[in-house]
Amino acid sequence: MEQNSLFKEKTNAPLADRMRPESLDEYVGQQHLIGENKVLRKMIERDEVQSMVFWGPPGVGKTTLAQIIAKTTKSQYITFSAVNSGIKEIKEIMNKAEDNRQRGQKTIIFVDEIHRFNKAQQDAFLPYVERGSITLIGATTENPSFEINSALLSRCKVFVLKGLETSDLVTLLKNAIISPKGLGDWNITIDDNLIELIARYANGDARTALNTLEMAVLNGDGEGLNSIVTKDTIEQVLSHKSLLYDKNGEEHYNLISALHKSMRNSDADAAVYWLARMLEAGEDPLYVARRIVRFASEDVGMADSRALEIAVAAYQACTFLGMPECNVHLTHAVVFCSLAPKSNALEVAYNTAKEDAIKMIDEPVPLHIRNAETSLMKDLGYGKGYVYAHDTKEKVSAMQCLPDSLKDKHYYNPTEQGVEKRVKERKNAIEAWKKQQRLKDASNRVE
Repeated sequence: MEQNSLFKEKTNAPLADRMRPESLDEYVGQQHLIGENKVLRKMIERDEVQSMVFWGPPGVGKTTLAQIIAKTTKSQYITFSAVNSGIKEIKEIMNKAEDNRQRGQKTIIFVDEIHRFNKAQQDAFLPYVERGSITLIGATTENPSFEINSALLSRCKVFVLKGLETSDLVTLLKNAIISPKGLGDWNITIDDNLIELIARYANGDARTALNTLEMAVLNGDGEGLNSIVTKDTIEQVLSHKSLLYDKNGEEHYNLISALHKSMRNSDADAAVYWLARMLEAGEDPLYVARRIVRFASEDVGMADSRALEIAVAAYQACTFLGMPECNVHLTHAVVFCSLAPKSNALEVAYNTAKEDAIKMIDEPVPLHIRNAETSLMKDLGYGKGYVYAHDTKEKVSAMQCLPDSLKDKHYYNPTEQGVEKRVKERKNAIEAWKKQQRLKDASNRVE
């Protein structure tokens, strides 16, 4: 545990520590929480801060925000580490906090990586949070619903912090270059496009962005406090000479196209290669995961519906872990989708139906499948003739559900690929039964 860490000497600290904001006005990002009239900002400004948990990826300002809260509310600030804080140490500090409370002094306890605390450690905070002896601020990169005791979590407000936007990081980097706290003593030459390149590589992580800038400046051309930062300098610092690319540029779209088309062509090896090219270049893993989710239905579809399950699971894993740990989950999804049987019948079905929906936008819903909520609606024929499929022996009826003008139209045409072959057989069987039943019903009406 560490007390009064807000006032540590920063002279020899890394750039990321020297540039740590000290007020809400200096804080960059998380405008959904601390923007004008947003809930967290109002809590801080009104000095009505309650125990809370900050959930978000590394380098988005969780620790910084806790420190700003402590400074703004004039609270004693104490940090805890799961590694070297046992139950005894926790209780000692809690007792001091209780004494502070009785003297009118507020205490904020900051627990970084609170998910690493075991149940007993977390439980030790509970009575003091309940009594109001302390304001607990936990920070975690993991889903608090799974990693924090329910009793403790129920007494905390969870705030989700987002990865910083590229524009936010560009602002931070430019401020660091001119700030007396940062690199203001240096004479730095660096193009705006290189600053943006660093920001994009950092992938929402302020610490990574500032550390990269500092290394680039220290390794730039020039002598003394003069530094000329070139693209070669940044490539050397990042050890990614051939991999840097603009995530909004042509190469970005070329690579995602290569990944998609390799999976479509069932080439797992090529797909994994293009995946690695993107991730090692600093691409957002969630962007890749979203494209795989789309592919799972667009190109695999009903041929193997497990593809969508695995793609969605990979996306969720990326949100939990981030890079580099989630690379294996994306590889799992890419390989599965590559080797799965392929069908684009779902995409064709929707696009075909879309054309008719646009052309026939005013086509009325058949009366028997309209919602009949009121007696007037029933008198007008809403719901008349509706057959509740569950009440039938076959669990299906011959009832027509398309408008008359489209009654014989087929949008979804299953292929013979994978599991979709069985889907096709069932769809054909259902349609054949309905046709036969309608002929029988028509014959009975004639008689």
